[in-house]
Amino acid sequence: MSSGKGLVLVTGGLSGIGLATQAALHEAGFQAVAVDIATKPTSSVPAPAILWPYPLDVSDETAVTREVEAIERQHGPLVGLVNAAGILGKMHRPHRLKLSDWDREMAVDLRGTFIMCREVGTRMVNRRHGSIVNVASIVSLSSAPVHGYGPAKAAVANLTQTLAAEWGPAGVRVNAVSPGFTRTPALEAGIAAGVLSYGQLTQTAALGRLVEPIEVGRAIAWLIGPGSSAITGVNLPVDAGFLAAVPWAAYGGLRSPD
Repeated sequence: MSSGKGLVLVTGGLSGIGLATQAALHEAGFQAVAVDIATKPTSSVPAPAILWPYPLDVSDETAVTREVEAIERQHGPLVGLVNAAGILGKMHRPHRLKLSDWDREMAVDLRGTFIMCREVGTRMVNRRHGSIVNVASIVSLSSAPVHGYGPAKAAVANLTQTLAAEWGPAGVRVNAVSPGFTRTPALEAGIAAGVLSYGQLTQTAALGRLVEPIEVGRAIAWLIGPGSSAITGVNLPVDAGFLAAVPWAAYGGLRSPD
């Protein structure tokens, strides 16, 4: 059975933002249970977290129904859900982007988020309590050369607001976070491969740095918890000031501090 403030299910829980979110949830007094399509974490899972032993593809409706039922039967009712499972988009021009890649990005990033929300959210509605946080992206709020990932994340932001209105009367809150360029293994791999530039990523953020995964995790934990009890339907950027700073390029870029 869960302890503290209750049990929170984290998808994509074995790497990046999902892994960091488990630590943040523990700090906030929750117990996390991590599910992932992978079977081994990229680094150590926080000790209090529960690592669900069965791989889960969030785009598989039958598997999601089965595993959520099993998790609640074994560990008790879920008070929170964090949809951190996702795959990054390929930065191909439209004519070079394979539809199979586009379909997979949509399947995991959008369909998977909806399936998880529907399965867990319906249970929360029946219990008249719960909080969901979907991981969108700053590309849900701006353009980017990722023609599958971007539309999927924009749809996640819309889905978040729609479900907040749908389930609010039952006491269930639904919010999103939109991380900026976050120091995850996937981003580090992109920098190492030369696909992304560390200098450009940091220079285009008002704070002049990347976002750390734990910073996103703590924003998620706050939205899950009682400190945000009057907040639902928001899409919170956690981007080191990227969205605020980018338009300044038209005026010569950010100014040096005096």
